[in-house]
Amino acid sequence: MTDSIKKDHNLFFKNNSEEKLNNSVMKKLFDFFGKDFCFHQITLTGFPIIWINKILLIEVGKFLCNLSRPYIMLYDLHGVDERIRLTRNNLPKADFSVFYHLISIERNSDFMIKVPLLEQDLSVPTLTGLFSNANWYERETWDMFGIIFDKHPNLTRIIMPSTWKGHPLRKDYSARATENKPFYLNEQKEDIQMEGLKFKPELWGMKRKNKNVEFMFLNLGPNHPSAHGAFRIILQLDGENIVDCVPDIGYHHRGAEKMAERQSWHSYIPYTDRIEYLGGCVNEMPYVLSVEKLANISVPEKVEVIRVMMSELFRINSHLLYISTFIQDVGSMTPVFLAFTDRQRIYDLVEAITGARMHPAWFRIGGVANDLPKGWNVLLKEFLIWMPKRLKFYVKTALQNSILINRSKGIATYNKKEALQWGVTGAGLRATGLNFDVRKWRPYSGYENYTFEVPIGGGISDCYSRVMIKVEEIYQSLIILKQCLDNMPEGPFKSDHPLTTPPDKESVLQNIDTMISHFLQVSWGPVLPENESFQMIEATKGINSYYLISDGGTMSYRTRIRTPSFPHLQQIPSVIRGSLISDLIVYLGSIDFVMSDVDR
Repeated sequence: MTDSIKKDHNLFFKNNSEEKLNNSVMKKLFDFFGKDFCFHQITLTGFPIIWINKILLIEVGKFLCNLSRPYIMLYDLHGVDERIRLTRNNLPKADFSVFYHLISIERNSDFMIKVPLLEQDLSVPTLTGLFSNANWYERETWDMFGIIFDKHPNLTRIIMPSTWKGHPLRKDYSARATENKPFYLNEQKEDIQMEGLKFKPELWGMKRKNKNVEFMFLNLGPNHPSAHGAFRIILQLDGENIVDCVPDIGYHHRGAEKMAERQSWHSYIPYTDRIEYLGGCVNEMPYVLSVEKLANISVPEKVEVIRVMMSELFRINSHLLYISTFIQDVGSMTPVFLAFTDRQRIYDLVEAITGARMHPAWFRIGGVANDLPKGWNVLLKEFLIWMPKRLKFYVKTALQNSILINRSKGIATYNKKEALQWGVTGAGLRATGLNFDVRKWRPYSGYENYTFEVPIGGGISDCYSRVMIKVEEIYQSLIILKQCLDNMPEGPFKSDHPLTTPPDKESVLQNIDTMISHFLQVSWGPVLPENESFQMIEATKGINSYYLISDGGTMSYRTRIRTPSFPHLQQIPSVIRGSLISDLIVYLGSIDFVMSDVDR
């Protein structure tokens, strides 16, 4: 570092603890940059968090990328409006902040960098030179907060329409439609919106023609059966060959992170089911675990087993839809109808346990909504007998078909290095030969107590290997479910803790203190201590996580939802350039995404 940079940092930051020296990565950082280059924030996230001046961001990022066991994946990047945060605990002065969540596979550890920004200087260097997938994350952060990333290749709207005014995740941006003037649409406004949807190749560095060829530009979507939702891809074509493409997202945006700022900790649970709407209870898991960290709640063993059981049921349900629609994209129809029949068996079991089917909203802070009903084990046992033979049928009749294999093997390939560079997780990453499954590497909800294998590929991820890994994952989920069936413990279905679900009705009717507690829990919601927490899980389509900031109130100050589908779609152009349009359709089918998971 130069003397001027050191001087700026000595003025800007204070080294508040010697505890950080115990961490080997922190020690290396201090040895290289000096002890006063950062502020070390202590949280409940479970990994180091440092605040640094933006002038050091690139240097620190390169340092972490070049360690002997590097922080090789940019897992997440987003912002926080710090302006009305009450309990900042001597954090560096900031009106806004940008956080960078990095993962080291070799260390199996995380590291977070935060950059404080003042309102009159909302700019920070782009990290696209270090991590390819920083592109979309930086665009979304600008879209939601108005933070500028210097030298970003194309800093434009990504979630909101190009004509949108304002930045929705700022605290001074209204959270309810009723706070705004009534919406109306006339011909003039419609024309402006339609003009904003026009694709201009030059803005993306594309040429309309070269010396020999005049390129064709084709809109695939946003309403197209092969796009798997409201998703648009603009293709630059030379005949049937894809020269380049631009994925266009945002058509499914619902503002789930904004909604979290006006819902109590309990009342937000139903929203989590709908983040990845095929995953059901799987989506509730990282949220409730993050809240339980904030509240210092430990749950009974029975709760952990029930949560694992429900998660694996929904994993199978989601995988069945993925496998059958992949087969449909390649050209076969029958497996879709058969898979939906099998999925109904799972929904019948889910409904018998929770009372709902697709979105049960059944996990609770400190437990689950109710105890298991009589006969649940009979239904589960019947399903465990039924499913394996059906899965073999799918493989034999469709997935071993020579036409399907020729259409998908060796198509849309990438290796481990490329997968990590783009933030790929789940089956797409494991198909490259990397055995990374959060249930094994970072067990949660008692997953360390289960015996199961993690299917991995042979080194190159292609369309066929990705779908076959999902088939094997269903077999492993069935093994886990069998262990849940055989080893379901006795005991309560929720924790006895004042911040967990409201007390039982009998106690409420007999005890005034309990009635008051019930009234406050239901009306205002529990008051959680100020802190930050984080939880990642192995979701149906990759790693899903919740990063929560509590300001000591009944609602979240900031809820960041990192979903797997978002980086997976960002990777599309790098993988599919030079391929045929027909290859793109197969590739999209092999990704396993839903747009609710992308747009949130």
